[in-house]
Amino acid sequence: MAKWGQGDPRWIVEEREDGTNVNNWHWTERDATSWSKGKLREFLVGIVVENEAGRCQISELKQVEGIIKESGAKHKGLIEIPNLSEENEVEDTEVNVSKKKGDGDVLKELMRTAGTAQVREALGGYLKALKTEFTVGMILPTKATATQELTIKRKLSENTLQIQGSSPVPLGVRIPTVALHMTETFDTAVEQLYSIFTVKDLVQKFSKSPAILEAEKGGKFQMFDGNITGEYIELLTNKKIVMKWRCKNWPEEHYATVALNFVPTPGQTELQLDCKGVPACNEENMKFCWKQQHFEEIKGLLQLTTLNG
Repeated sequence: MAKWGQGDPRWIVEEREDGTNVNNWHWTERDATSWSKGKLREFLVGIVVENEAGRCQISELKQVEGIIKESGAKHKGLIEIPNLSEENEVEDTEVNVSKKKGDGDVLKELMRTAGTAQVREALGGYLKALKTEFTVGMILPTKATATQELTIKRKLSENTLQIQGSSPVPLGVRIPTVALHMTETFDTAVEQLYSIFTVKDLVQKFSKSPAILEAEKGGKFQMFDGNITGEYIELLTNKKIVMKWRCKNWPEEHYATVALNFVPTPGQTELQLDCKGVPACNEENMKFCWKQQHFEEIKGLLQLTTLNG
């Protein structure tokens, strides 16, 4: 019989006049498969570990499966979690890492050590959500708890009446965020660099993937096979682009604000990137995305354009 810790309310039996299932004493079963798949994807996809040997990233969830990347080369590996249960400590959860024979053994070891720790941390978040989110409505409160909740609701209602007319308070779950500032210099004119961010054909060339682009205020964009989406907030030709910007694996409906400032210099253009609202847990992913997948790929495209003259 599963037990989620001392004082678990499911172990308290109490009679109720309506005869309902207090504290789930008579066990209620619900299929958590679909919910768990989405929640595990939220917690696991995007995990990154790296050192001087290379970089590993879980980029896809099928059962528990990811892609290990090293310097542009991809080594497909498998992460298996054979026995996950809320009855056991998450630190004791078995995490198996495997890959086909060949290159990438160093990265396999990196994922087996540092990666396993991050995977277990993510699984801890999933188990916590299983207890606090999925079971809503399954465990009914005791009379004492219900009375306490009613008192709290009344107090909240009174407070609401007192603050009517004041500034609205945003609803939702707060997540810790960080701001990033990056600069990069490109050997090209400001007009050409600006066009690389606003012309669909050029975006598809440097990203090496299909893109949707509406380069106007309020226009939407989608890049890297839908992994990056957002909206243009402001465009000042050859000077500035401001966007709402998000990665697919970020919390739902959460966007960062990305501002690109184009500063012309003799024979070059300096690009200044300022980004606010990046989830703290995705800070390194965000840096990698802009440095490797944007800046370096754009430089490669510019070199190819120069050679083809």
